[in-house]
Amino acid sequence: AVMLTLTPNAVTAIRSLTSQQELPAETGLRIMSQGEGTTSFQLALTEGPVAGDQVVEEGGARVFVEPTAAPVLDDKALDAQVTEQGDVAFSLAERGA
Repeated sequence: AVMLTLTPNAVTAIRSLTSQQELPAETGLRIMSQGEGTTSFQLALTEGPVAGDQVVEEGGARVFVEPTAAPVLDDKALDAQVTEQGDVAFSLAERGA
C-alpha cells in the first residue's frame, strides 16, 4: 500500500519531539484531518496510535495517520523545517517534488 513518507528532516524533528524523557516510548506524531474534503491537518503528539490509524515508522520516528486523513496523504511526504526561533514547522509536499 502507498503511504505517507517522511523526509530525513521530518524524521529528525519527530525524533527530537518524541525523545523527551517524560514521554512513553510509543509516542508519535498523529496527523488528523480537519474535516471532510479539507486539505488542512492538525498535528499532535500522542502516546500511541488510535485503532484504525495507519502507522508510519521511519528511522525511529513514528507517525500515526488518522483513517480519514490517510487517503489524502498517500502520495505526500511530510517535511520539517526549524525556524529561526527554534520552532519546528511541519509541511506536506507532493512526493518527489
